Amino acid sequence: MNDASNRVVVVGSGASGLVAALAAKEAGMDPVVVESMSVVGGSSAMSGGGMWIPNNPLMRRAGILDSYERARLYMDTVIGDVGPASSPVRRETFLKQGPVMVEWLASLGFRFFYRPGYPDYYPELPGGCKEGRSIEPALFDLNRLAQPWRKRLNIPLPIPMHTVDAAQICVAFRAAPAFFRAAEVFGLRLIGGRLLGKRLVGLGGSLIAQLLSLLLARGVPVWTDTPMVELMHEQQRVTGVIIEKEGRRIELAARAVILTSGGFAHNEAMRQRYQPHPITTRWTVASPGDKGVAIEAAMALGAATALMDDAWWGAAFVDHNGKANFMLWERSLPYGIIVDQSGQRFVNESTSYVDFVHRQYERHREVPAIPAFFIGDARHRAYYPFGTIPPRFTPRAALESGFIIRANTITDLARACGIDPGRLEATVNRFNDFARAGKDLDFHRGDSAYDRFYSDPTVKPNPNLGPIERPPFFAVRVWPGDLGTKGGLLTDECARVLRENGRPIEGLYAAGNTSASVMGRTYPGPGSTLGPGMVFGMIAGRHAARLAER
Repeated sequence: MNDASNRVVVVGSGASGLVAALAAKEAGMDPVVVESMSVVGGSSAMSGGGMWIPNNPLMRRAGILDSYERARLYMDTVIGDVGPASSPVRRETFLKQGPVMVEWLASLGFRFFYRPGYPDYYPELPGGCKEGRSIEPALFDLNRLAQPWRKRLNIPLPIPMHTVDAAQICVAFRAAPAFFRAAEVFGLRLIGGRLLGKRLVGLGGSLIAQLLSLLLARGVPVWTDTPMVELMHEQQRVTGVIIEKEGRRIELAARAVILTSGGFAHNEAMRQRYQPHPITTRWTVASPGDKGVAIEAAMALGAATALMDDAWWGAAFVDHNGKANFMLWERSLPYGIIVDQSGQRFVNESTSYVDFVHRQYERHREVPAIPAFFIGDARHRAYYPFGTIPPRFTPRAALESGFIIRANTITDLARACGIDPGRLEATVNRFNDFARAGKDLDFHRGDSAYDRFYSDPTVKPNPNLGPIERPPFFAVRVWPGDLGTKGGLLTDECARVLRENGRPIEGLYAAGNTSASVMGRTYPGPGSTLGPGMVFGMIAGRHAARLAER
C-alpha cells in the first residue's frame, strides 16, 4: 500500500465518489475507494444518470444559449434563501465549476450525451431553460470492462437508452415516432448490439461504468464489501478510517477522507428522528447501502448538518412484489388523477416529484393524504405502462395483492378505497370538464413545458389531461417516496465538512447525498442530485491534493 501521507480514502462508490477519486488521482494523490456493498455505484447506478450542469459545453455545441448569470438568476429564484447549504458562494462555485468538470471528464475519455427537450423543472420562471440543462452519459459497452467488474455494477437492468427515450417509450403504443424510438432502443440497440457482441447500457449504468473504467485504467483500488466503521482522528483532524475488510478491522491512515456514501434513506432511526411523519424506509428507491453511516461518523466528531428533514422526494407505489417504485409518467399521462382520502385533488399531478411530496405532506396535515390514491380509467391501463407492468395487461397478482384496486364504477372504486363516493364522483366530473376543455383551472396541469415532457401528444387539446370515464376504473395507493435523503453534512465551497462554528474539520470532505444539498429544498432540473455531487466530488479530490502539498 502506498504512503499514507499521499493517500485519499473515498468512502462510497457512487458518481460523486468515483469522480472524487479520479480528481485526486489526476492531481497526484493515491486514492482508494471503499464500498460497503458487493456492487459498485450505489444509487447513482440505479438512476437516470442525468447531470444538471448549466452553461455546459454540450449545450453550446447544440446552439442552446446559456450563461452563468442566467443560471444564477434561475437558482436564486427557485431555491431562495435556505441557509448555508446553498450559500451564495456555494452556488457560484457549482455554476462556475460545472462546465469545468464536463470539459475535464471529456478530456479523460468520458463520453457525454445531450439532446434538447428535457426542460428545467420550472422553465417558465426567470432564467429557466425549456430546452434543458441536463446532460447524460453516452451509451457504453459493458464488454469494455474487465469480466469480474461487469457483474459488480449496481445496475438492475442494463437498457441502452437515454432519458428522452424513456419519455417516448411510455407512449410507444400511441404515436408512430414513439413506436419507432422504442423499436430503436429494444431492437437496434439491445438486440442488435448483442448480435454484434456488445452489451450497451445507458443512464446511471453508463455513468458508473464509464467512471469505473477510467479509475481502473489508472490503477485506483476499488474495494467492495468494505464498510467504513468509523473515522480516525487526532488533535481535531481526521487521519483516516477504520474499515472492515475480509472479516478484519483495518486502520487505513490517510491525508484526507472524502465521504460520498449517500444519505440515510435506509436508516429507520434517523428517518424517524429527522423527517416528517409518517415516514419509513419501505417507500424509498435508494440503494440498500444508503444507511447514514458516514453522516453519523462525522456528527460524532462535531460536524454540522442541514436540511435533515428533507429528501429527493417523489411519489411512489409499492407493487405486488412489495417493491417500491418511483412514479413519473404514471401520474403525468392522461386519464388519471391523484386524490387524498377525502376524494379531492390537492396537487398538479404532473409537477416535479419533490414538489409533489412536499404538497402531499402539507395536505396530510389538513386531510389524510398518506396514502393518496391514483385514480385511472381503462384507457390509462390500455395505453401506458405502470411501473414495469406493460399496457393492456394487469397481472392477477397485482389485483389479488391489493396493489391495484379495480371496479366498474367510480362509486364502487371509492368504496373499495375507503373514499367518500359522492366526493370522488364530484372530483372526477370536475376534472373531466377540465380535460375536455384542455385547461386545468384548479392546478394548471399541462401548462408548463416540464409537465408536457411526460405526456401523450395524441391527446387533445391538453396532452396531460384525459377524462376518466371508461370502465373498468382502477386505483393505486401513492406514498411519499424518495430517491434518497437530501440533508446531510454541512460543507463549504471546497467540499470541506464544517463544524457547528463554521470552521472546517481538517482532512474531511463530503459530496453527494452525504452532504446537505446546494439545491436547498427544490429540484431545479433533471440531474440536480448527480450534477452538484460530481462537481463537489471533483472539488474535494483536488482540494485534498492541495492539502497534501501544504
